[in-house]
Formats: sequence, C-alpha cells, structure tokens
Amino acid sequence: MDKLISKKKPFYPLGELLIDFLKRYDRWIETPISYEDLLRFSGSVTVYDENDEDTLWVRVYYSDSERTEIDFNLKKIYTLLHSDGNEMALSYLNVDAIDYCTFGNSKPFRIKIRNILNDNFTYFYVKKTDASRVYGLEFEHMLSPYNLNYLVNVNTLVEEHIAGIPGDIFFKEHLPNVTASQRNQIAKEYVKFNERCMVRLLGDMRAYNYVVIPIHDFDQVIFRIRAIDFDQQAFEGKLNVYRPQFFKENQPMVKIIRDHLHKDSIIQYKIEERSIMARRIMSSGNRLRLLLEAMDQQQVSLEANIKRLKNEIFGFTQDSSFLNSDSMGQVMQSSFDYIRRNYESVNMSNLF
Repeated sequence: MDKLISKKKPFYPLGELLIDFLKRYDRWIETPISYEDLLRFSGSVTVYDENDEDTLWVRVYYSDSERTEIDFNLKKIYTLLHSDGNEMALSYLNVDAIDYCTFGNSKPFRIKIRNILNDNFTYFYVKKTDASRVYGLEFEHMLSPYNLNYLVNVNTLVEEHIAGIPGDIFFKEHLPNVTASQRNQIAKEYVKFNERCMVRLLGDMRAYNYVVIPIHDFDQVIFRIRAIDFDQQAFEGKLNVYRPQFFKENQPMVKIIRDHLHKDSIIQYKIEERSIMARRIMSSGNRLRLLLEAMDQQQVSLEANIKRLKNEIFGFTQDSSFLNSDSMGQVMQSSFDYIRRNYESVNMSNLF
C-alpha cells in the first residue's frame, strides 16, 4: 500500500522550545563535523551484500587532505555518543568505513568504528537534522521498551546503531525456519508493535523500517520488534499510515497473526501494550509535557494532514478533544490523554 504515503515529507527545522528541550536533557552537541562536511566525498563504490546484491549503500572516499580530519572528528563524535568525549581513547579507534545511503528520505551516512585493540566494532549514523525525526526518537525513548542514544544540533543528527534483522530480510531468510511456538510469540510481539506505532503516531513502518531481534532466553529463542526509522513521526493525515498492518510489505506478519492468534488474544495483547504505554505516559513527568509543548509550537505537518488525521481518529474514538486539536502536538496530547484516561478507568476495550 505505497499509496498510503502521500508524498515525500519535507525536513522541518528545530523550533526554539525543542532546542531548549534538547539542551535540558543532554541531547545537544556542538559537533566537530557536520552532515554537509561528509557530503564532500570525492568518489564511491557500491556496497554489495553476501549474496552480491546491491544494498543501496555506497562506500565513499575523501581526498587525503580531508580524510585525516574527517576520521579524527568522527572518532570524536563516537566518544561523545558513547562516553564522555575524552580524547584519550581516540588512538585506539579506527574509522573502517563511511557508507552513504542513496535510498529513502534522510540519506544517512553510516560510520563503522573499530577498536584496534580487540577488533570490536560498532556503527553510528550521521544525518541531516529534521524535527520530525527528533520527536520520533524522543517518543520512542520515553514510550517504547527501548532507550535511544542520539545527539543533535541545528544541522546534524547523530544516532546510535540499532542492531537486528531488517523485517524484509527476516521474512525472506528466517521466517520459514521458525517453529510454530515462535510464530505465536512473533505474532504477539507484532500486535504490540502495531499498537505502539498507532498510539504514538509513528508512520511508515514498512518491513525495512524495523528490525526483528532474536533473543536467547533459557532454552528458547524469543523475538522482539523495534523501529529503526523515525522520519514519519506525526506527519501524514491518514490514520492507516500509523498502523503497520496496512502496508503490503508486512503481509507475512499479518498472515502469522491471522493463522496463530485468536481474536480474544489479539484484544488482550492490545490492552497489555496500551496499559504499559499509559504507565510510561504517567511516569514521564515534565519530560513528555515539555516535548509536547515544543511540538505544539512548531510546524511538523501540513494543515490538511492535521485536519484529516484528527477527524479520522475522532471517527474511531468519538473523543472531541481530537476535533479541538489545532496542531500535531495537540493531536499527540489528545492520544496520550485518551490512553491514560482509559487506563485509569480500567476500560480499554473501546480504544482506537
């Protein structure tokens, strides 16, 4: 259902209240290198996977006069992201690769950093700053089971790597081999993932925008599902964009749910996830309140999208607070208030 996505989303700059929020909660960075700096590469080669298929990433190269400075600054960013910025560790780090993604909206750079003492390596991403993505990262950090590590300023966003198997690859290479019991567990996790995305308005969760994470638990392997792309946070006007089940790429997951879960089980898992989210909302304190205030005061969508979305959600909930929303920040506030009120009244069956 690619037509769910209306058109390419524009980049939105950071508003003043959002900048204040980011500085208050230690997300702000005076980065030594910017996204635009990395665009000055002098050449590139295609990156292929182990099956010799194009990954849609290219490995970029820089002139000798620039590479030394770029490597130093990227290692500095790594220490700021994962430590206290101390330069003592820089001599033990090496920039093994700088890859540039030619697919998608954000066109990120992927940086591979290796510790030369033990050959352990990790990745991080450098992207152009977009307010929508920053809001998406913060909502994920506060309201999902997962914490997120990122740094940002007016021009550049730095994100840690989220490890896992991309959904489309999982469907093709791993799903045929999982057991019936594991399919039941995957179905449960996907219902909960679908619910989180809808409640916090995270859109475009097609299979390649989330990962499946296998975890060994005693004598079994269980699976978690985690979003990795946050560009489409509260932008689109169609409610179904925020419900991963409606994307054609996710039909293998929908089939698993249809084949392995009873309707009553699906309702129960939805209630469980909404209850957990309600508790996270109530325990978030000023952090969520300040983020929503910042979101209310800046543009992160189009007027037509806001009007359509609040009417579609009202059609599901019959809650007039959605109709009274004038911004995406207010729509988000109404969604969270609705979840919290239903949790407090112990009546979760009528949620959208």
